[in-house]
Amino acid sequence: MQNEYFSKLLELLSIEYNCSTDDFLRSSNVLTTSELRSGRRQYSPEPSFFHMVTTGGNSVVTADECMHDFLADYIAKLRGHRLFEIPNLMPIEQELNWFGYTLTQIHHMFLPDRQVAPALSYPVKWFYDDDIHRFYGDERFPNAICTSFLPERPDRIVVCAYDGDRIMGMAGCSEDAPHWQQIGIDVMPEYRSEGVGTYLVTLLKNRIIELGDIPFYGTDTGNYHSWNIALNCGFKPSWAEIGAKKK
Repeated sequence: MQNEYFSKLLELLSIEYNCSTDDFLRSSNVLTTSELRSGRRQYSPEPSFFHMVTTGGNSVVTADECMHDFLADYIAKLRGHRLFEIPNLMPIEQELNWFGYTLTQIHHMFLPDRQVAPALSYPVKWFYDDDIHRFYGDERFPNAICTSFLPERPDRIVVCAYDGDRIMGMAGCSEDAPHWQQIGIDVMPEYRSEGVGTYLVTLLKNRIIELGDIPFYGTDTGNYHSWNIALNCGFKPSWAEIGAKKK
């Protein structure tokens, strides 16, 4: 399963980083000029000023041409994944500051690795597409769904676990690129550490696969509750990314 999804991941990343799939398998790091290409995950209407990815070997960097002189020299000096270490990110941050940008957090991303059957059972309800709109504006769900309907990456599926009429937790997915469904999870404080998050993410992951799409999951470096949910649901760390935003 991992190899099947990993090849599709390289196709997606090659679109987003304006390179070939072979560029992720090289021993040396790769630098490209950022472009907006069809089929990408749509998080911004503008080309990336700076974005960097590794699948564990080399790193591929796409950036505005004004950064190329610095980056070409800098990324040639380090092994790919070491560019993501904090001391080695600091010179990139300093260079970005000259242009009014700053680094974002590192996003650790997961792909399905194995099939997992839910270990628990809670009453659930499923919601699709327009039926999800009823939840917009509800501050309990900052991770499971977007804050409002976004046509460029619409929320597609939501599954909620219930204790009577009370929502215990919600898992949702947004279609960030064609057939790429990113899963998010929110569990109400009083129901945490009861397996609700793992149960809902497992259900949703399996449903996405049944529908023929690709589920993926992301979290940050220190969120080990989220990491454990991903691992328990049959996901495996597959790539890491960092970008830049205007200061």
